This record gives sequence, structure tokens and C-alpha cells, in this order.
Amino acid sequence: MKVVVAMSGGVDSSVAAAMMVEAGYDVIGVTLKQWEDADGHLPTAGCCTVGDAEDARRVAAQLNIPYYVLDYVEEFRRAVVEPFGHSYLAGQTPNPWVECNRTVRFKALLERTAELGGDVLSTGHYARVAWHPSGYQLKRGIDSGKDQSYVLYMLTQQQLERIRLPIGELTKPQVRAYATRLGLRTANKPDSQEICFVGDGNYRDFLAEHFPETSRPGRIVDATGRQVGSHDGTSGFTIGQRRGLGVALQEPRYVVDIDAPTSTIVIGDRDDLLVKGCIVRDMSFVTGRPPLETAIQVKVRYRSRPVAAQMVAVDSGWQVDFDDPQAAVAPGQAAVLYHRDLVIGGGTISSALR
Repeated sequence: MKVVVAMSGGVDSSVAAAMMVEAGYDVIGVTLKQWEDADGHLPTAGCCTVGDAEDARRVAAQLNIPYYVLDYVEEFRRAVVEPFGHSYLAGQTPNPWVECNRTVRFKALLERTAELGGDVLSTGHYARVAWHPSGYQLKRGIDSGKDQSYVLYMLTQQQLERIRLPIGELTKPQVRAYATRLGLRTANKPDSQEICFVGDGNYRDFLAEHFPETSRPGRIVDATGRQVGSHDGTSGFTIGQRRGLGVALQEPRYVVDIDAPTSTIVIGDRDDLLVKGCIVRDMSFVTGRPPLETAIQVKVRYRSRPVAAQMVAVDSGWQVDFDDPQAAVAPGQAAVLYHRDLVIGGGTISSALR
């Protein structure tokens, strides 16, 4: 069986490729060119850089597998970068990795896998795919600290059938030990959490340059509407933010709302952050259909812990009601539904219910 492995130049995808080779697959390594500098080349700073591509190429050479760089700049710009900016223009806080996985890594790349004669696609994500008589399942990675199932909730049955996630069965130390055993040059390479199109700068600077409306000055007000300060653009704030508000008050204050049309930031105390639930749009389910059981667990941020909730279909999507009020639920982020270690599905938070 032939497998195409998406190689980012990091240790995780390097080990994924090595595991596929050792499992007896006919392996092709590919790196996605998702962003480019002014000269049309891979960026030199941030993630997905020319250095990362060189690391991937050298690992492919060590593993004796063919390697290609595939140009996905236009697809990435259209599907990830433009929605990223438009979300901030709407006062939301997007997760670009979700959209990258949805439209580029697992949609466009699966199509390219077939064009390359590949049967399946493999990546270095910390998650697991399992077969069950009821269909394919998406599970959390064994390493709870590295689990990436949150950003893969949109995967369908047809996609899961053609996806291999070998390092989901390993912990990060085991992955590094595996790479060390094989002498891979990426064995001790630090992880990158940067956004590739931002580079080594600040995402707010990127937004100011490419989406200047996010830098429109405005007011900072308290829960009563009284102005307590001013700001240089709503992109500098996210729901739940405490530091860097630019106001000096006696008690700690948090961003509780972002009104993008009027460029107004609303701050309040921690109790003002608490919400009873949220409306979720563009919901997708791993099995292709909603679960029969409405009692679920939900994560509303990548690093948050799952909390108990109930879900029900409404005209605007799905309503998720938390068993206990939750803080810092930000529109634009993903709400991902779980049942123990199984991913049920997820969608984008469109509004919080106070």
C-alpha cells in the first residue's frame, strides 16, 4: 500500500514517515508550501519555513523515500488567511489550524494523494483513528498533553478511512526517542506553535497590514457602558483577556465582549465572563449524524479541559448548554464534542449565552 506522508520538518511528522516505512508501506514524503515571502519563496521565519522544508527533505533522504514540495499557497490564502482576517473584523477569535486541517491538509491533500497514486495519507498529529463495527472512530492521542484531536473534529468517515495517524499511539518522549534511535536530524528540534503566515512577527501586526480595519481605534467601556479607556484596534483583544488592556483599575478586569462594528471593547469582572452555553454553527459529526445521547463533554478552547454539557438542535445551529457556567467562551473558536476519548464532532462558536 502506498502512503503519502505530510512532512512539516518537525520531529512528529518525521517519525510518522519513519513508522510508515517500518510498517512496510511504500512511502512518499511531501511538504506543503502554504505561505511565501515577497519573492515567492518559502518564508525564512516562523513555521513552515525554507529551513523546515530542508529538514523534511533530509529526513526523507535518510529514510530513502521520494520527497516533494507541493504549492498550496493560493488554497491556503483563500481558505485560511482570508477567513482569519475576516473573523477578527467581526470581533471573533479564529483558530487557523482548524481551517488549515479542514480545507488544506485533509481535503486538498487527500485529493493530491490520489493523484500521486497513494492509497492513504499520514500526518504527525497526536490523535488516533480506530475501526469499530459502527464505523471509523476519531480518538484522543495517548499523550493527553499533546492531544490534537480538537483540531481534527471535522474529519469524515470517508476521510478517516484513508488517514493514518501513527504517533497518536505514542507520547512525545517516545516520539523523540524513536527519532533518536533512527538518528533523524529532527530528533531534538523544538516544537513550533507559530502561525506560518505571521512569521516571526506579531499576528496583530499582520492584521494591521493586511486587514487595516482591525486597527480602527475605539472605546473601552465597563459593563454599564461607561468609558474607562481607549484602544488602537479590536484585534488586540480576545474574550477572557486580562493583561494588556491599557486601563488602570482597582480590581482585575477581563474582556467580556468585543463589539467590532462600533470598535468597542467591554470589560468586566470574572463573574461577567461566565456563560451558560453557546450557539455552534457549521456543526459536523464524525459518524455523519448527531449522537443519540445529548449528554456530552465539550472543549471550547484548544487547551481547555472538557466539561459536561447538553446539546440540542436550534434554528441557528446547535445549542450547547454547560452543566456549570464557563468562562471565556470566545466566538470564532471551535466547540468540540467528546464522549470519553471519542470525538463526536464539533463546530464554530457563533455566540455565547449569558
